[in-house]
Amino acid sequence: MTSPLPELTPAQRTEIELLARGKQPKSRTMRELGQNETPETAHALLLRLGLWSEARTPYADRLHAALNASELVVPEFATEERLDLTHLPTYAIDDEGNKDPDDAVGVEVLAGGLTRLWVHVADVAALVAPDSALDQEARSRGATLYLPDQTIHMLPDALVAKAGLGLHATTPALSVCLDLDADGNAEAVDVVLTTVKAQRITYSEAQAQLEAGAEPFVTLTRLARASRHLRESEGALSIDLPEVRVWADEARATVAPLPKPEMRSVVQECMTLAGWGAAIFADDNDIPLPFATQDYPSREVRGDSLSAQWARRKTLARTRFQPAPAPHHGMGLDLYAQVTSPMRRYLDLVVHQQLRAYLTGVQPMNSKVMASHIAQAMFNADATRQAERLSRKHHTLRFIAAQPERLWNAVAVERRGPQTTFVIPELAFDLTLSTSTPLDKEVKLQLSDVNLPNLSVRGKLM
Repeated sequence: MTSPLPELTPAQRTEIELLARGKQPKSRTMRELGQNETPETAHALLLRLGLWSEARTPYADRLHAALNASELVVPEFATEERLDLTHLPTYAIDDEGNKDPDDAVGVEVLAGGLTRLWVHVADVAALVAPDSALDQEARSRGATLYLPDQTIHMLPDALVAKAGLGLHATTPALSVCLDLDADGNAEAVDVVLTTVKAQRITYSEAQAQLEAGAEPFVTLTRLARASRHLRESEGALSIDLPEVRVWADEARATVAPLPKPEMRSVVQECMTLAGWGAAIFADDNDIPLPFATQDYPSREVRGDSLSAQWARRKTLARTRFQPAPAPHHGMGLDLYAQVTSPMRRYLDLVVHQQLRAYLTGVQPMNSKVMASHIAQAMFNADATRQAERLSRKHHTLRFIAAQPERLWNAVAVERRGPQTTFVIPELAFDLTLSTSTPLDKEVKLQLSDVNLPNLSVRGKLM
């Protein structure tokens, strides 16, 4: 028999909510009710009482990720010398509905069979000086928080609106250019302050342009394929696992596979080239950056099956950030820096601040100070990413719970003793069952008994 629901005073309700949100470690009320004093148990009680809806996610709170928008004042762009590139076709290519366009691409044909790849990035560092109030606020967040039901920007919305590429007729940018030959080798790299005229388009629109043979999409694709081939020859790993987008509101959650037109990988390769080019430029000019490095994979995994992709991902060490360059073996690069998302990732902003200081004749911050910034930002960004992961899982479980009779296609990707891990590609969701199903065998699963507070679900082979 289910016990009757308790009547709570406003003070008791607040106390239980604070426990569920991870804001206090204990609850006298929960103890008096004979309940475990854990955030999960408090969450379950709030659901039973109807005080929280199933749409409520407490993970950002528990991880101390900021849920309030920054309201700091954003300065104007200062007048300064920039290379005018408004005559070159430039495209900010992103997912439909994207609200923070911070990179764009274009090409320029040079003599001698070379092609100049331009990767333009919003010049956020022109508005966010090191150790300014805006900088300190961004460092305390570490990254933009992308939740299924809302986005909390690392920087004020007003800055995103001011600096986003393609949101105005022309936009200031920090641009990385690489002069590439037909095989994807870089003859020269440079970093310059520019003014660009960017057109915003979606990946599907860019893909349609590519399939119609339109420029610069054909040339961008050729350059990206050549670059990818070179990196793979240097040991870069290719990992292709299911990806989805998760949306949610109070009424429902939706999970849909992420389309993967070739133009998505083309843009990703251009961003990789920009990071490589920026790292080379910094190394050549003795500019300390938060260089991204990664050790060799722990072992070699061959094959293209889903289980091989799953195993290959597990061989990768975590990317580290340090003031001195070192190889990034997972990407097949001798040095690398993340440079293309300064509105969304704090360490990208630090890269911009350092490059901009050099370009404008200002002394960049030294390695010791930057190492401190790296450590603080990484800690805060880790909390943000974990909050995103848990919130996506929460709403994915809501999506599952709304379809209790549905049978899901799943693939066995890992065996450990008597247990097998399955991936449901439609959900990019994995769970482990006690079964001896062979690797890569496709099965049907029924999912039931969704428990949102514990982020768990029961699976049954059908």
